[in-house]
Amino acid sequence: MSVTPEPNPLLELSPQDLRAHAAAALTRARERSVTLTDAVDDGDLVRQHSKLMSPLVWDLAHIGSQEELWLVRDVGGREALRPDIDDLYDAFRHSRADRPALPLLSPAEARAYVREVREKAFDVLEKAPMEGRRLTESAFAFGMITQHEQQHDETMLATHQLRKGEPVLHAPEPPRAPSGPRPAEVLVPGGRFTMGTSAEPWALDNERPAHEIDVPAFVLDTTPVTCGAYLEFLDGGGYQRERLWSAAGWAYLQDHGITAPRFWHRGPDGWWRTRFGVRERLPEREPVVHVSYYEAEAYAKWAGKRLPTEAEWEKAARFDPATGRSRRFPWGDEEPTAEHANVGQRHLRPAEAGAYPAGRSPLGVAQLIGDVWEWTSTDFHGYPGFAAFPYREYSEVFFGPEYKVLRGGSFGTDSAAARGTFRNWDYPIRRQIFAGFRCARDPRPGEVG
Repeated sequence: MSVTPEPNPLLELSPQDLRAHAAAALTRARERSVTLTDAVDDGDLVRQHSKLMSPLVWDLAHIGSQEELWLVRDVGGREALRPDIDDLYDAFRHSRADRPALPLLSPAEARAYVREVREKAFDVLEKAPMEGRRLTESAFAFGMITQHEQQHDETMLATHQLRKGEPVLHAPEPPRAPSGPRPAEVLVPGGRFTMGTSAEPWALDNERPAHEIDVPAFVLDTTPVTCGAYLEFLDGGGYQRERLWSAAGWAYLQDHGITAPRFWHRGPDGWWRTRFGVRERLPEREPVVHVSYYEAEAYAKWAGKRLPTEAEWEKAARFDPATGRSRRFPWGDEEPTAEHANVGQRHLRPAEAGAYPAGRSPLGVAQLIGDVWEWTSTDFHGYPGFAAFPYREYSEVFFGPEYKVLRGGSFGTDSAAARGTFRNWDYPIRRQIFAGFRCARDPRPGEVG
């Protein structure tokens, strides 16, 4: 089976329509950045709410710095606005824990800076060719900067979750799951499929190239693991049973005194959760969130299952058994809408397991895009034929066994970075991110025809 050509609406746009598409994506990202930074006062902007995170004002100016470097200076060939701050906002030069001590731009200075950069970036967009150079072909650089800003927006959203004080973010509730029974698992047939992409115009280097891979048959949960299901694991002594944990996971658990998912609290009348400053009863029908890879791995073992590999996850999300083709999304090739998935900070929580029936895959797997990032058992690495572009520090320097791959995006991930090929990665100890999981298992005798 050869790699099937991938359809993509962006490839059909005229240069002017591409510019309009890129401008709209950049504007959507900036509106979100403004929402996240204007929601708090200047004191909260410069405060470090956790040593795991930067001050919000650092993220804001860093967004502008990257936009200046790539769009204003590189694509536009314009004179540098603030070369004096390049070092301050280089994420590889200063750890998050050290950033509050730097001579950062004040909130007013940061806001003025990102506005000036955006004005010049839009001017560059109007004049830049949409072909002839890989960085500008199909407006790639503008898509890359859009995704960069949206990724930092999700990071800032995680900082809001760590922030103490009264709630400052508000959003409508997500839709409820349809009533009625549904299968808990589905069999994903074995065979080859096309993983990754060579045609998605705004795909980043670690998603490339498209390549064939053989995935044996496996069984996958139709929804992410819920808070209610995870509570059974917890109440059944899951955090006290060493045999369920890897050696590294058990050591981390003991060293840090972890006894439940982050932001869970046991009260005299049951379990509660804190979410963006709101204390609420544990929503047992929602996917569990803020669990580490180690916690997901231990639950899966307790349930007699395992975590899916990254290839299994992507096959479940993209493979259409009727055509043999890999789709852009579980539901097809069209961009996600409010009917398909819980993305883009439209809601401030995962939707109930089984919500978004229009977003299911051909095999009936739900919520593969949005709601919670899903841990996989795969270490982060490049695909066969990987080539770093446009810089090694985006992906390549992170390759290796220290990082585990997460897929699918969360309720805090924008649609610009929630496609079926998008890859996220993090340390297996991380719990402040909006991560959950679903389980897989090998077929039992007689399940594969």
